[in-house]
Amino acid sequence: MVRHIVFFKLDQEHLDKKDIVVTKLKSLKDKIDFIEFLEVGINFTDSPRAYDISLIVDVQTKEDLSKYAKHSEHIPVVEYLKSINTTTKVVDYIYS
Repeated sequence: MVRHIVFFKLDQEHLDKKDIVVTKLKSLKDKIDFIEFLEVGINFTDSPRAYDISLIVDVQTKEDLSKYAKHSEHIPVVEYLKSINTTTKVVDYIYS
């Protein structure tokens, strides 16, 4: 299995869009059939190091992760996040 973890930091001007981001991210589970697991969380910690939203996606293979990155349902979500100046950090790893 491959785990894809992304942290999202919204700029101050778009903090009110957290619910929209969460809804868009969660919708990917129903739209991309090879996603095995998807979880979205909203941070509650008040720390300068903290990011606002986290996403965990599990797929079977590295090839699936590559397909996910280019998927027609995923691209509009990425474009939306870029449009609201979201900073991201990502970790991808294989686990069993």
